[in-house]
Amino acid sequence: MTGRLDPPVAAGSRSPHRLKQSGLKARHRRAHLLVVAWIVLALSAATAQQTLPVARWLAIHLFLLGGATTAIVIWSEHFAVALLHAELPGERWSDARLASVNLAVAGILIGVWADLPVLIGIACALLVAAITAHLVVLVRMGRGALGGRLAPIVGFYRVAAAALAVGAVLGWMSATGHAGPGDYAGLRQAHLHVMLLGWIGLPVLGTLFMLWPTVLGVRMARRTTKTARWVLALTGGGLAVVVAALAAGWHRAAVAGAVMYAVGVGVAVELFVRTVRRRRPISTAAACTLGAATGWLVAGVIADAAILAAGPPAEAPDGIGPLVLVLLVGFVAQVLIGALTYLLPIVLGTGPRERAELRAMLERGWPVRLATLDTGVALLALPLPGPVGAAGMLLAAASGVTFLALTVRVLARGVGRAEEGGSSRRPVLLGSAAGAVLTVLAVLVANSGGGTDGSTVAAGAGSGVATVTRTVDVTLADMRVQPGRIEVPEGTGLKLKVINKDAQRHDLKVEGGPATPLLSQGQSRILDVGQVTKSRTAWCTLPGHRAAGMTLDIVVKTSTGETTAGHDGQLPMAGGSGGLDLAADFSHGWKARDASLDPVAGGTVHRIELHAVRRTIEIAPALKQQMWTFGGTAPGPTLHGKVGDVFEVTLHNDDPTMGHGIDFHAGSLAPDQAMRTLQPGQRLVYRFRADRAGAWLYHCSTAPMLQHMGNGMYGAVIIDPPGLAKVDHEYVLVSSELYSGTPGSVAQLAKMRQNTPDAWAFNGTAAQYAKTPLKATAGRRARFWVVAAGPSDGISFHMVGTVFDTVYKEGAYLLKPDQAGGSQVLDLAVAEGGFVETTFPAAGHYPFVDHDMRHAEAGAMGMVEVST
Repeated sequence: MTGRLDPPVAAGSRSPHRLKQSGLKARHRRAHLLVVAWIVLALSAATAQQTLPVARWLAIHLFLLGGATTAIVIWSEHFAVALLHAELPGERWSDARLASVNLAVAGILIGVWADLPVLIGIACALLVAAITAHLVVLVRMGRGALGGRLAPIVGFYRVAAAALAVGAVLGWMSATGHAGPGDYAGLRQAHLHVMLLGWIGLPVLGTLFMLWPTVLGVRMARRTTKTARWVLALTGGGLAVVVAALAAGWHRAAVAGAVMYAVGVGVAVELFVRTVRRRRPISTAAACTLGAATGWLVAGVIADAAILAAGPPAEAPDGIGPLVLVLLVGFVAQVLIGALTYLLPIVLGTGPRERAELRAMLERGWPVRLATLDTGVALLALPLPGPVGAAGMLLAAASGVTFLALTVRVLARGVGRAEEGGSSRRPVLLGSAAGAVLTVLAVLVANSGGGTDGSTVAAGAGSGVATVTRTVDVTLADMRVQPGRIEVPEGTGLKLKVINKDAQRHDLKVEGGPATPLLSQGQSRILDVGQVTKSRTAWCTLPGHRAAGMTLDIVVKTSTGETTAGHDGQLPMAGGSGGLDLAADFSHGWKARDASLDPVAGGTVHRIELHAVRRTIEIAPALKQQMWTFGGTAPGPTLHGKVGDVFEVTLHNDDPTMGHGIDFHAGSLAPDQAMRTLQPGQRLVYRFRADRAGAWLYHCSTAPMLQHMGNGMYGAVIIDPPGLAKVDHEYVLVSSELYSGTPGSVAQLAKMRQNTPDAWAFNGTAAQYAKTPLKATAGRRARFWVVAAGPSDGISFHMVGTVFDTVYKEGAYLLKPDQAGGSQVLDLAVAEGGFVETTFPAAGHYPFVDHDMRHAEAGAMGMVEVST
C-alpha cells in the first residue's frame, strides 16, 4: 500500500467534493486557528521565562496541552474516519468536543497561573469528560464500519485518549497538592509518562505505520496489521504498568513497564527498518528525518527504563529532564519536520513537476540541517556543562529556523498558486501547514529558556579597543560570589564566565553594565563587561542576596595605585529602637492578632495551605512595613495537634521575585526535598508526623535564613503532651525581633547581623497586647504557650503579679501543680518552646514581659486583663 489518505467523505453525501471543499475544509481551518493561537501563546511564555510566574511550565503546557492536544483531537478523528471507512461524526458534536477540550485546557492553565485549585479541579473534570466523549466516538466508529487493513491503528488513538484522561487526573492531584511528599514525586513522574509516552507518543507511533512506507514509496509489509496489534499491546500495556507503578511507588514494576514499552517500540522499529528497500525514497530528506526521529524515540524510552532501574527518578527543574528534551525536540519536532517535508509538496503542488520543485526547496541543505539538529538534541539531552548546553540549543534552534524559512517560501508559493486558480484544492492547506511549522519552532523555543543555556549577554565595550582581554571564571554558590574581588589594569577588556553551582537560582548584574538571566544550578553565561576604565561592583539582584554578601568588586589598578571599589549607595544604619514611639496609637482599623490557641481539629490528619506572600503589616504603632510571610501574617498561622497526628502542609511560593522554603522542627524527615527552595510559582507538599509533644518552631529554609526569619517567615506548631488537662484560657505567644527598613536591603541585613533590632515583639507586632490586652477570669486556669523565634534573641517570659505553678519546656515538665515550688520565668533559647500555667488570684491588670528589660521596653510586653 502506498500513497496518502484523502480527507474522509460522509456516506450518502450528494456532493462529496463540495462537502470536502466547503464543510470539512472550513472546519479544519477554524480548528487550526486554535492550534496557531496556542503556539503563539507558548512562544510568548517561552520568551518571558525569567519574569513570568510559572512561565516555563506554561510554555510547555501551552504547546503540549494546548496546541498538541487540539491537533491530536482533530487528526485522530480525521484519520479514524479514513482508516475505518466510517461516516463522519456529527459536525455540531465534533465542534462541541473540541471546544470543551480547549475550554478545559484554558481553565487548567489559568488555574495554575492564578493558583485557583477549584478552577483547576473543574477544568480537569471538563477535560476528562471531553476526551472521554472523544474516546466514545472513536469506539463507536469501529462498530458497523467497513474497516480496513489499517483499522488497528485507530486503537493507538483510543488508548491515547484514555491516557489523557488519566494524565488529567494525575495532573490535578499534583497541581492541587492532593499528595504527600512521599507520593508527589511518583505522581508527577506518572503524569509525565502518561502524557508524553501515552497521549503524545502513541498517536505518533501509530501514524508512522502508514506514514513511513508512504514516504519510502514502497508497499506496506504484509505483517503490518499484526505487528501494529502487538506494538499496541506492548506499548499500551507497558504504559499502564509504568504509570500505575510510579503512582504507587513500585519502582521495580515501573522498570518492567518501561521495558515493555521499549520492546513495543523496538518491534515497530524492526518493521520500519525491514520496510526500507534499496531504492531511492520519494523524499530522502523526509525519510532520514523520520528515521532520526524514531531513533530518538528509541533512545528516549531506553534511557527512561535505565533511569527508572537506577532508582526513584531525580526531580528535574520544572520537570524538564533529558527524557522530555529527547521526546519533544528529537522525536516530536523531527516527526513534524519529516512529515511536512513530504506532505507540503503534495498538498501545494499542481503536478509532478511542481511537486518536485517544492520538494527540492524544502530539502535544500537537509543533510547539514539534520546533522545540526540531532547534534543539538544530543548536547541538550546529555548532562554536560552549561556552555555545551547553550551550544546545543543554538544548533537545534538554527536548524529549526532554517527549515521554517524554507517552509515560508514554499507556503508563499503555494498560496500564490491557489489564488491564481481561484481556490485551494486541499482541506487543511494553510491552517495545518502553519500550525505544524509553528509547532516545530515552539518546541525548540519552549525548551530553550530557563532549563538550558542560551546566548551570551554582551555589553558595550566603551570607547577604544582594549589591548588586553582577560576572562575570569566566576562561581555563584553558598550565597557568595567567588572570587569576591578582581583586580585588572585600566583599559583591560574583561569577560566573566559565570556559573551557578548553588541549588537555588542566582544572577549577576554588573554596575552600569550587563547582567545574566536567572541561572539554575549548572547553568552558565558569559558576561562581556567591556573595557574597564573605573572600578565597579557586580551583585546578585534577587532580593536579599546582595545584602547577604553576593557581591563582586571589580577594581581598576592605575599607575598611581588602586581606585576604590564600587559600592551600593547604602548609608550605614544604626540599630536600636530609639526611632519608635511605642506610646503612639496604631492606625485606624488596626486589630491585634488573636493569640488564642484554637482547639485541635478533628481527625488525625491535618491539611493546611500556606502561601509565601509579601504583605504590608503594622509592626509597631504607626509603623507599617512590607514583610515576607507565610499566609499573609507574621508570624504565620499556628498549627495545633496531638502526638501521632500527621500534618500535610501545601506550600505555595506566591512571591514573584524570590525563592522560599519551609522547615518544621516538629517533624523528622530528610530535608533534601521537603525543605528545598521553591522558585516563584512552585509548590510542594510537606508531610510530617508529630511523634513528640512540644512547642515547635517552623521557619523559612532558604538562605540567608537570618534575613527570611527576620522579615517574618516563622510560626509555631503546638503538639499537646498526652493527657494534657483542659484549661479555661489558652494563648500562644511567639517572641521575635523586628527590623525596620526595606526587606532584603544591605542596611537591614547589617542590623540583623549586628543584632541591633528596632524593636522586640510578641506575635509580630511590638506592644500590641499593651494596646489590646488578653482576657482572663480570676480564679480560672490559664496556659501560655511561648516559642522563641529569634532569629537571634531568646526570651525570659515573666508575668507580673502571679506565679507559675506549671512549667513545660522542650518536651518535659520542669514543674507541676502538685509540687511545692513555683516559677517566675520561662527561659527559652532561640528556637525553644514550652508553656506555663497560672491561676490569677483576683481581677486586675497583669503585665507580661520579656524580663530582658531592653526587650520589654522596646516592645516585648503586653497585658492580661483579668475580670471576675
